[in-house]
Amino acid sequence: MSIIEKLASSLNRRDQLPNQELAKDIVLSKNKKAVKELVENLSNKKAIQNDCIKVLYEIGEQEPKLIADYIHEFVEQLGSKNNRLQWGAMTALGTITNERPKEIYTILPTILEVADKGSVITKDHAVTILIKLCATKNYADGAFTLLTEQLLKSPTNQLPMYAERAVPIVNEKNKTLFVKTLTSRLNDIEKDTKRKRVEKVIKKFE
Repeated sequence: MSIIEKLASSLNRRDQLPNQELAKDIVLSKNKKAVKELVENLSNKKAIQNDCIKVLYEIGEQEPKLIADYIHEFVEQLGSKNNRLQWGAMTALGTITNERPKEIYTILPTILEVADKGSVITKDHAVTILIKLCATKNYADGAFTLLTEQLLKSPTNQLPMYAERAVPIVNEKNKTLFVKTLTSRLNDIEKDTKRKRVEKVIKKFE
């Protein structure tokens, strides 16, 4: 049975369990040939595309080295009209950020341009990429500046989550700007519960 035959859509399944199990099998066997086949089928019909990108980012979450050589292919999918493929590719890039920080940092302009125009989930994973780069010494300063820009313009629904995720990378050097940025957004947040979450993050650093 080929890799494609094991995908959920090939099995007429609507759940993701076959894709998750396939990813686990590929990781355990370190099957680079299977990874290559999945990447090659990102240009297949939509159902296959969706399954392939799902399996690929599931692999990336467990064993990022196995998909790290395919940065270029994932970047290509960021321009896809298939929204599932676009945010899936952004998710995959997020899983390999710590593996390939230099390459990911280099393509940040593309990542952020796509995030600005993309869905909420696409933005979420772009912010995840920035936060990971903020924790990488060589790229921390530049990535933090870009993260600040995202915090300033992010939808208020997403802002509390972004603020909370960023807590581990806040330090003595950047905490003043972090607090200032979040404080400037407080009046934008209409929902009390969301505003309180941001205020709680701010208090950690005051």
